[in-house]
Amino acid sequence: QFLYFIELNPHMFSRGQILGFGTAVDINVTFEDAANRKRVLVPHWHGSPQAQQEKGLQTLYVFNDKEPMSGEIIITTAPDEVVEYNLLKLEFMGQMNTATSDLRQTIEFNQTLLELEKAAPNTTNQIDCVKVVNYTFPSLSKPAESYNGLTTQIRYFLRVTIQRAYAPEIVEEHDIWVQNPSPPPPPSKGIKMEVGLEKCLHIEFEYDKKSYHLQDQVQGKIFFLTVRIRIKYMELSLLKRETLGTYFDNETIAKFEVMDGHPVHGETIPVRVFLAPFKLTPTYTKVLDKFSVRYFLNLVLVDEEDRRYYKQQEILLWRKATPASKSVEPPAEDENGGEGLNPVASDKK
Repeated sequence: QFLYFIELNPHMFSRGQILGFGTAVDINVTFEDAANRKRVLVPHWHGSPQAQQEKGLQTLYVFNDKEPMSGEIIITTAPDEVVEYNLLKLEFMGQMNTATSDLRQTIEFNQTLLELEKAAPNTTNQIDCVKVVNYTFPSLSKPAESYNGLTTQIRYFLRVTIQRAYAPEIVEEHDIWVQNPSPPPPPSKGIKMEVGLEKCLHIEFEYDKKSYHLQDQVQGKIFFLTVRIRIKYMELSLLKRETLGTYFDNETIAKFEVMDGHPVHGETIPVRVFLAPFKLTPTYTKVLDKFSVRYFLNLVLVDEEDRRYYKQQEILLWRKATPASKSVEPPAEDENGGEGLNPVASDKK
């Protein structure tokens, strides 16, 4: 049973793009197992973050690495219009788009071609009203997850092309979303850090582990062993660092107030952060030898003179396999943790 895109979201059923003059057609791509396939809501790909926000969200089907893909292509012409063509082809594309202040680049790391229909020499095929063509990709490599970040996009899509002898090509692209669950990492020991500052501040940080799946929760404790500085408040932030070559961008995913007021000697503050509500990805390391994504817990203390003291600890995130479901998921995404507590200038003016 086929479930068409148009039944899920009218914006997915779009007109074939023609460069120049010609007859427009509607091209619809369906998946054979669409009724039972997981879907996600994600921003539109094209344009700046502001342009993506203005375009809203799109609903995409989720696939895994090496997973086969099959379905139908439905091509509809305007009434009383006939489209003649020489070749009908379908391409599965994997594309990386990178953009920094210095360079913009597009890299195609996957291109799998299916020639669905090809006219005999000196002849043409015709599309009159409606044409339905089946397609099958037995196995498709999708080594990297789909990603829409500050500097990098990883995009997968199906491109339908109708080649015509004496008219411009008709091209239509339909996106999919790739998620690659991984097996659980080996059990990790809890993280325990002991930091101090000139015998005025002695604090221990203790977290239950270093690796977390995307629906997990971070649990820990903060122990105040020596407090000779008047602390005004304390914050805990979840930071995301996206690195592309030597360029990197930091994004604050969430910020929590852990404490308001001066702690006393021997005080213990529990910490619990639920990860599920946030748009997170797994930790990525050198994806396609180009970019990485890392996550950090950043603890900041502010004293009564507005001096800030911080400590960062990296955590590793991984994607847990979930049962297949046809429900739509909402849009979900210094470096060395062993250094001491560092005072920095206050941002307050």
